[in-house]
Amino acid sequence: MGFYRQPQNVWVRRAMFQIHLWTGIGVGLYLLVVCVTGSVLVFRRELTRVYANRPQIALQPDRQPLTEDELAAAALRAFPDWHVEKVWLGRRANSPVDIWMNRGPGNKQKQSHLFNPYTGADLGETRPRGIRVIDWTVSLHDDLLGGMNGRLVNGVGAILLMLLCLTGAVIWWQGARKWTRGLLVSWRSGWQRINWDLHSALGVWAFIAVAGWALSGIYLVFPRPFSALVDYLEPGDPFSRLPRRGDIALEWLAKLHFGRFAGAGTRWTWAILGLIPPVLFITGAVMWWNRVLSRTLSRRDSFNEQSADRIRGRRSHGRAHGLAAAGRGVRALRVRHERGSH
Repeated sequence: MGFYRQPQNVWVRRAMFQIHLWTGIGVGLYLLVVCVTGSVLVFRRELTRVYANRPQIALQPDRQPLTEDELAAAALRAFPDWHVEKVWLGRRANSPVDIWMNRGPGNKQKQSHLFNPYTGADLGETRPRGIRVIDWTVSLHDDLLGGMNGRLVNGVGAILLMLLCLTGAVIWWQGARKWTRGLLVSWRSGWQRINWDLHSALGVWAFIAVAGWALSGIYLVFPRPFSALVDYLEPGDPFSRLPRRGDIALEWLAKLHFGRFAGAGTRWTWAILGLIPPVLFITGAVMWWNRVLSRTLSRRDSFNEQSADRIRGRRSHGRAHGLAAAGRGVRALRVRHERGSH
C-alpha cells in the first residue's frame, strides 16, 4: 500500500531512481547515436532509390556490345592513372558493365564505375557517395562500426535500454492520487518543472514503442534464447508445414523494430518516435546537472571560498602580528636611546 499511495517513501523507488539515473547517464550518448541513425534508416529503401546509380540503356539489336578488352581500354581512357582489375558484364545486352579498378602502392586504392556496353562511356560510380553514406549509417546502427564485437555491444545496450524502461516506469508512478500528473506538462511552471514533466510525460507515452525496440534489439543480437522459449512453449512438429505462432511472433518482433510495414504513415511514426529517447537523454542530463553535478560544484566552490578565507585570515593575522612586533622593537630602541642620552 505504501508504494501504491506514496511511492516516494519506499526505498525500492529510491533505488530504482539511482539505477535509472546512472544507467541513463552512462548509455545516453550511445542511445543518441543508435536512435537517430535508426530514425534515418526507417527510410533506407527510399534513400537507396534516390541515391543509387541505375542508368537506363536502350537496347540496340543491330549493334554488338563491346568486348571485355574494348571495355577495359575504354575504362583506361577515362581513368589513365588506374589499372583495370575486373570487368563484370551484365546479364542482358543493355545492362551496364561494372569495371573494378585499382592504383597506388599494393593496389590498395580501389574504385568501380559503370560503363555503357555499346559505347564504353563512363556512367558514374557503381556505389555513389550517397549509397556509401547509407551503408556506413547501417553499419553504425547495427554494429557500431565494430563488426561482431560491436553488435554484441549493441545487444548489451538494448538490455540497458530495457532496464531504463522498467526503472523509468517505477519512478513515473507518483501515487494513486497524483499519477495523472505524469501524463501532462505544466507549461506555466518554471523551466526545471517543465523539464521534469517533459521527461516524465514523453517517457510514459512512448513506453511501449521504446520497450518494443529494446526487446526486438535484444532478439536481433541474441536470438537463441527467444527461439528456445518458442521451442519450449510450442515444440515443433516435423510433419507440419505451418509456421508456429511463436515463429510468427518473432517475425513480427523483427518487423516492428524496423517499421517497414503498413505504408509511409508507419515509417514516419517510427522515425518521430525514434527521436524521443534522445530527448529523454537530454532532459535527464539536465535534471542530473541540477540535482547532482551543480550541487557538487556548489559545495566545492563553497569549500574553496572558505579555505581561501581562512588563508587570508591567517595572512592578515600574521601581518598584524608582525607590525605589532616591529612597533614594540622601535619603542624599545627609543627608550634605550633616551636613557643613554641622560
